[in-house]
Amino acid sequence: MSPPYNSNKKQSIMPDRSQTHLVLIPSYDTGDKVLETVRDARRFWEPVWVVVDGSTDGTAERLQALARADAGLRVFVLPCNQGKGAAILHGLRAAVAQGYTHVLTMDADGQHAAECIPAFMKVSAQKPGALVLGKPIFDASAPRLRVVGRRISNWWANLETLWAGIDDSLFGMRVYPAAALLQVMESQRWMRRFDFDVEAAVRLVWGGAHPVNLPAPVRYFRPEEGGVSHFNYVRDNTLLTWMHLRLLFGFLLRLPLLLARSVMISRNRNQER
Repeated sequence: MSPPYNSNKKQSIMPDRSQTHLVLIPSYDTGDKVLETVRDARRFWEPVWVVVDGSTDGTAERLQALARADAGLRVFVLPCNQGKGAAILHGLRAAVAQGYTHVLTMDADGQHAAECIPAFMKVSAQKPGALVLGKPIFDASAPRLRVVGRRISNWWANLETLWAGIDDSLFGMRVYPAAALLQVMESQRWMRRFDFDVEAAVRLVWGGAHPVNLPAPVRYFRPEEGGVSHFNYVRDNTLLTWMHLRLLFGFLLRLPLLLARSVMISRNRNQER
């Protein structure tokens, strides 16, 4: 079991520049929060890449200015908004082309704790074939409707993977094996918008990646605190519903293989005891 998140450990533990793991942050009109997020991420990791997904709030220019003064920061600017998944795909292609093996994704709006980055990267380095997933620790700022809604998505994601161990399917802070994720994304045209996080987790588990869940705090900022949310309950829940219908169909096609794999894993665990 992973150790619980320790909120007292907030000191920067900046490592040497990693040649295998990078932090990838997609951003769309997140205002000053993305600047705070990037600065926090840089305290704990190098390199950090940001993909500005067609933002019109002036953050692209401000991030580029930061990058000119920081060799550990790289900024990509897309000409128009394409969606979270598309922004990650853009950075992912560049990462794989440059020899990086893993990417840690985190949201630009300040919800994810940058001090968790080293722990996530350490587990990924120890288990390079694993999908390291954040398991959110909610505080009083979390909207109840969002918390309840994600439980429904989590149930479907676990059904679609035969309860392989996805504790949270929507939490955006996680470490992916880069080549495996790139192969999954380039094999089909979905996973380009809000449907990215869930579908990425399910399809990587289908491909054999073992999920490892690490607790991580999450905070929802109010508008007066600089919080920005582009979540639309009707549009994005419709997108998630269509996504789960696709995944359910894919699950049924893969069911014999998933059952055989589940039996094999159970036997191996029994032999190890």
